[in-house]
Amino acid sequence: MPLLRFDLIEGRTEEEVKQLLDAAHRGMLKAFNVPERDRYQIVHQHPAHEMIVEDTGLGFVRSNDVVMISITSKQRTEEQKQNLYTYIVEELQTSCGIDPKEIMISITVNGDADWSFGFGKAQFLTGDL
Repeated sequence: MPLLRFDLIEGRTEEEVKQLLDAAHRGMLKAFNVPERDRYQIVHQHPAHEMIVEDTGLGFVRSNDVVMISITSKQRTEEQKQNLYTYIVEELQTSCGIDPKEIMISITVNGDADWSFGFGKAQFLTGDL
């Protein structure tokens, strides 16, 4: 936990997707200080016509390299969130050559009772985590 969902335009190789996921995980580890095996990632690939990702009036144009990352997480500080954005963008740029303008990240916050990692238990509530 956190849970990361990646929306990408079709066309990346399996190795490119793996590099992208690994880079994002490194950014998550640095920003949120989660355990190494605290890794939950899902990739959705779409034809280009199924994704419209504009700039909210910031004045730049995105390409088919766009990466949308939707994160569901327990509450984090504003500093942790800002660090996460920075670290993920740095990792994706360095490891995958993805231009920072192509990366959009959104975080949705939930609480301890909203997570079950298996066995029908809310491990944050039961004290297992």
